[in-house]
Amino acid sequence: MEEEDPSASNVITNSNSSSQRNLTPSMNTPVVSLESRINRLINANQSQSPSRSIYSDRFIPSRSGSNFALFDLSPSPSKDGKEDGAGSYATLLRAAMFGPETPEKRDITGFSSSRNIFRFKTETHRSLNSFSPFGVDDSPGVCHSPVKAPRKVPRSPYKVLDAPALQDDFYLNLVDWSAQNVLAVGLGNCVYLWNACSSKVTKLCDLGAEDSVCSVGWALRGTHLAVGTSTGKVQIWDASRCKRTRTMEGHRLRVGALAWGSSVLSSGSRDKSILQRDIRCQEDHVSKLTGHKSEVCGLKWSYDNRELASGGNDNRLFVWNQHSTQPVLKYSEHTAAVKAIAWSPHVHGLLASGGGTADRCIRFWNTTTNTHLSSIDTCSQVCNLAWSKNVNELVSTHGYSQNQIIVWKYPTMSKIATLTGHTYRVLYLAVSPDGQTIVTGAIDETLRFWNVFPSPKSQNTDSEIGSSFFGRTTIR
Repeated sequence: MEEEDPSASNVITNSNSSSQRNLTPSMNTPVVSLESRINRLINANQSQSPSRSIYSDRFIPSRSGSNFALFDLSPSPSKDGKEDGAGSYATLLRAAMFGPETPEKRDITGFSSSRNIFRFKTETHRSLNSFSPFGVDDSPGVCHSPVKAPRKVPRSPYKVLDAPALQDDFYLNLVDWSAQNVLAVGLGNCVYLWNACSSKVTKLCDLGAEDSVCSVGWALRGTHLAVGTSTGKVQIWDASRCKRTRTMEGHRLRVGALAWGSSVLSSGSRDKSILQRDIRCQEDHVSKLTGHKSEVCGLKWSYDNRELASGGNDNRLFVWNQHSTQPVLKYSEHTAAVKAIAWSPHVHGLLASGGGTADRCIRFWNTTTNTHLSSIDTCSQVCNLAWSKNVNELVSTHGYSQNQIIVWKYPTMSKIATLTGHTYRVLYLAVSPDGQTIVTGAIDETLRFWNVFPSPKSQNTDSEIGSSFFGRTTIR
């Protein structure tokens, strides 16, 4: 059977449609001529004369090699189940430009629900670091560098002081740093002062052979230093004149913890009591706080001077207010002595505490709501805690069995740095007045100075404080 001429069928169809529209014969004639001309033009490439060129009004390029997949169209099929190089590049580039393809971004036809690839889309808003073609997190086979490098903490102390006769006693507090940048250290029966600006060492006092230093604590302002002794006395010294101004009694046993408030000096003793002293009054103490069942070894006033936290060898953590003689909050979750206590300078009512060898945990409390927030096992005895006043970080010092210093990021409690160098328990800790440097003491008879916290103005740069004092000297 012979095939029908397509052009003839088209003519018939068009003719019939024209007749159905009640057109006159004269109006049908141009339609037939126009269709014939179009068909001849379409088939001209097959039967054109070699000596005659046919010109068109526009050029229509071939689209077979174009990557329509980049414009959210279906990707080109693979060959023999393997994707060719161009297809792999197209897939990677599409993911880099438009993000990973997820089912919710496609409609039932298999194509994107929106064809406008340059429209603003909040769900794909990224940081400037992600505009690299290889910056998409879900791109296959692409390695990524961190957006922000972590802050570097020097792993070595910038200065070491020899501190002979520094006592090996977990329950004592023998190091404190004043607002005037002077470090006080109790060594045996003497107290020595080291000026961080001039590196000058001064012997403040000698208690004699029958007494020894158990604690030191600077007043929040001024040059007054409180010294707790093994005989239960608290002495007040004017460090600027190296003169004792007062001696206060009241405790029956040694005074191992001291804490200054705005107008009150608190002292904790092995006799289980805490005495509140106002040095403006003639009385040795204005009130007595009772509640601990063993030696009081940790004392800290909150930054607003409204709450006093105390820790004892009875594994208890108590919180007192300005007017109470009984603890207003009692925490008994620790299973060892609580010496390490620190109030956050950033969040009101946030308190951190650390337990001894049988506990090894740092716990966080909200004293405003009376709740236990979190706990982390440090795998080592917690000797001291201190918050940074510049950033939301804290540092802890440890004894058995790691003897390390750890800088933590709060609230994730991820470790920023772990510092080693002391060969024995790091029993003592103090923070410089600028909040960048810490000093640690151990029974290896050394005081080590570390740059661990950033400055308030440049929190992402390494501190250079103390670099000019690098070296090792003795504090007496």
